[in-house]
Amino acid sequence: MFYLKTRKTTNFPIKIEVEYMNQTLNKIKTEVYEKCNLKISNLEIELESKEYHACKFKLNTWNILSRKAKITPTKAGQFVTCWRRNKDGITEPFDDTDPIDFYTINVQHENLLGQFVFPRSVLIKHGIMSTEKKDGKRGFRVYPAWDKAENKQAEKTQKWQLNYFYDIGKSTDFKKVLALYHGL
Repeated sequence: MFYLKTRKTTNFPIKIEVEYMNQTLNKIKTEVYEKCNLKISNLEIELESKEYHACKFKLNTWNILSRKAKITPTKAGQFVTCWRRNKDGITEPFDDTDPIDFYTINVQHENLLGQFVFPRSVLIKHGIMSTEKKDGKRGFRVYPAWDKAENKQAEKTQKWQLNYFYDIGKSTDFKKVLALYHGL
């Protein structure tokens, strides 16, 4: 049972206690964040995108937008959404005025688990977040280290994305995790 801190509606996020987060995020919290002294607070579940485990939270002082990518049957990589509803109820990409420090994308395939940690500057640079000059994207593909890119564009995308990726498991690189969040 979820403990609701705000009104329950499908159009607005619901603030819940941290112990009720999805299994993937809970595993990352236990196996990575706690070992790096990173603390989740102010967790809000976005019910409209629950199939992507959509949520927002604070990680220490950073504003995090988090999703879990989905494996699709015909293409390499995994697909993830990146949008919000505007005041008229229409979906639109997040933009450079939204209070997002990092967009974390959790990826999983069988026993493999990893996380992309994209800073807002990288999302803007690669056209994922909108700016006054360019519309962003409502969704895009991510290519974890274990996926083989199928074409030149996918290879190019995977190459830049892997700078912001770490594996989760016995060989998690905690120095890289800290470097990603601290911008080192």
